[in-house]
Amino acid sequence: MLSQLAIRDIVLIDKLDLNFREGLSVLTGETGAGKSILLDAFALALGGRGDGRLVRHGESQGAVTAVFDIGLDHPARALAAQADLDTEGDLILRRIQMADGRTRAFVNDQPVGVQVLRAIGAALVEIHGQHDDRALADPGTHRAILDAFGGLNGPLAQVGEAAKRVRAARTNLAEHRARVEAARKEVDFLRHAVDELEALDPKPGEETALAERRTTMQQGEKVARELNEALEASGGAGVAHLSAALRKLERRAGQLPALVDPCVAALHAALTALDEAHAVLDAALREAEFDPRELERVEERLFALRAAARKYDVAVDDLAALRERYASDVAAIDAGEEALGGLEKTLATAEAAYAKAATKLTEGRRKAAKALDAAVKEELPPLKLERARFITEIATDPDARDAAGYDRVEFWAQTNPGTRPGPMMKVASGGELSRFMLALKVVLADKGSAPTLIFDEIDTGVGGAVADAIGARLGRLSTRVQVVAVTHAPQVAARAETHFLIAKDPVKGSDRVATRVASLTAPARREEIARMLAGATVTDEARAAAARLLLAADA
Repeated sequence: MLSQLAIRDIVLIDKLDLNFREGLSVLTGETGAGKSILLDAFALALGGRGDGRLVRHGESQGAVTAVFDIGLDHPARALAAQADLDTEGDLILRRIQMADGRTRAFVNDQPVGVQVLRAIGAALVEIHGQHDDRALADPGTHRAILDAFGGLNGPLAQVGEAAKRVRAARTNLAEHRARVEAARKEVDFLRHAVDELEALDPKPGEETALAERRTTMQQGEKVARELNEALEASGGAGVAHLSAALRKLERRAGQLPALVDPCVAALHAALTALDEAHAVLDAALREAEFDPRELERVEERLFALRAAARKYDVAVDDLAALRERYASDVAAIDAGEEALGGLEKTLATAEAAYAKAATKLTEGRRKAAKALDAAVKEELPPLKLERARFITEIATDPDARDAAGYDRVEFWAQTNPGTRPGPMMKVASGGELSRFMLALKVVLADKGSAPTLIFDEIDTGVGGAVADAIGARLGRLSTRVQVVAVTHAPQVAARAETHFLIAKDPVKGSDRVATRVASLTAPARREEIARMLAGATVTDEARAAAARLLLAADA
């Protein structure tokens, strides 16, 4: 519920702090005292249209702050969380209006866009008045209102899931059909390309290996002579002489070991190194040897691979993947008709399931519409609308389907027998519209209503029994949601738990006036209701009548 409202420097309001409670609160006062200003300021905090003219004359900016005490599971918290806002504690909506027309919006002291503020505000408060263009007056909300009244969340969710499956099946079919159609246009080229690439049979990394092999063979002939000379040197007569010298020294090793042993070791190392060098040179020489026909085959293979890469405008290493992709496209063409048939069957099945779920939802809506019409009808006679009819108009168009079915729901009214029914906003007068709204809200209060409802002078132009009926319904409504009513009817004011008086008072030390709001105690409240009954001069009779109204309201 709305717990606090603070307004600074908005039109005639310089500073205003109000505390609200549960139940029914009323705001009364003389015409022109500032009730509309207060509501305009409140609407600003809820994301309403900004206007630099709202800022009090002589000030650079004004501000409005609304504090809401709501449950942890309230949809407004979910909206705030979706906007990455801190949702701990109370939900605080604040709007700063600059005199140059710019505005700034905050939720829990975090800056937000006006759209976010408006969405959260709409989940917290509904404002109803004779000329209101929001809440129940918006046909775009009527289908959701009817679903909430009828308890149709289950069937609605089934339709939503069925709609998702239809969209997915339609997307899959469209994508596959587009792929098959695109491939079919190039089928001759694709088949030829697949045959050519399969014959070529490219392998990833093959180009690099072939290029390295070709380089080795081309350079091998140049170094083979030097390798052969080195090989002969490493294993020729010089080695034999060293071996003979080693054997002679080994026979003398016992005569002078200190002198001979190091020489023997050195010769052993030299001969071992020569053996290793001989082996390496022999292997290198064998590697350098090549068959000229092998070089020719390698070069032809490289040429074929690179020619194919240029033809298909890909890297040589990508030829294998290209072959697989082309083969896949050919397979898609070959199996396309069968696959398309399967996808078309899947779509048809999904659409049939959607139609079944949507039809069930339509039946539920029509049943709920009858119940809603009957419930609203019971509320109309006391509101002096006994000859009027409330009609929930449902237009079903299977071609205009969405995630909530294919029904268009709009609240209609027939104000008098013999007149043509039509959309409520078009056929009902301002006073009739506000009373239709009240009857609807009484019926719908526990069906997804915002926690705070504002009624702006919905009792205008009525009195006596009708005003009392309005007050009674606002009282009933306030047992389920918080209700704030701006009223001129003493019968409505008498039923309030909290009574605020709005007045314009002179500002000391200046020639201007400011709007003040005071919470009335019991004696002051009786005096204000007496003023509402009597007018400018409050008589004892009016005070007695006010006391009777208050007593009757408490009964």
